[in-house]
Amino acid sequence: MSRRILGRGAEAIIEKTDGRVVKKRIKKSYRIKELDEELRKKRTRIEARIMEKLYKNNVNVPKIIGIDNYEIIMEYIEGERLVDIACENKELIEQFGILVGKMHGLGIYHGDLTTSNAIVKDGKVFLIDFGLAGHSLKIEDYAVDLHVLRQALESRHYKCMDELWELFLKGYRKEFKKAGEALERLRIVESRGRYKGRKK
Repeated sequence: MSRRILGRGAEAIIEKTDGRVVKKRIKKSYRIKELDEELRKKRTRIEARIMEKLYKNNVNVPKIIGIDNYEIIMEYIEGERLVDIACENKELIEQFGILVGKMHGLGIYHGDLTTSNAIVKDGKVFLIDFGLAGHSLKIEDYAVDLHVLRQALESRHYKCMDELWELFLKGYRKEFKKAGEALERLRIVESRGRYKGRKK
């Protein structure tokens, strides 16, 4: 059995095992044992269901192979991270925007929407890591996704940020009927952030 750790975060360890990806939620020793087990099981089920819903609705995400208490077993998408090639392959960002538009149209927010959480395989963009994702019909939640993405673009892609943002919005508007509302709410979200910054 070949095993390789792909990532390790505060909530989970992600391993590649025999050509598959296993995401296992980590035990939290500071929580009561029974509560910790229930929370990890619940969060695992929610994440798997979200991914299954997206997959069934033709949003490019890894296919779920199985669920086992605190683990999600899924297909391994072998490719490049969008964060590493975005400025050189700007056309991919419009495709990324289309995927996010489809996702929001299905009433799902990502929770950590960055180009680091997208993989490119054979010219196709795949969204990954739905550990913070959830179901919501609130425009605010979609606007927060956009806010997180814009901050990530400014941080990681500052040389081509403006062009990437416009291409993302081009794709996003194609797929999400309420894109205008989300962008209007984004302006409110960002104005709140600037106000807080001045208060400090």
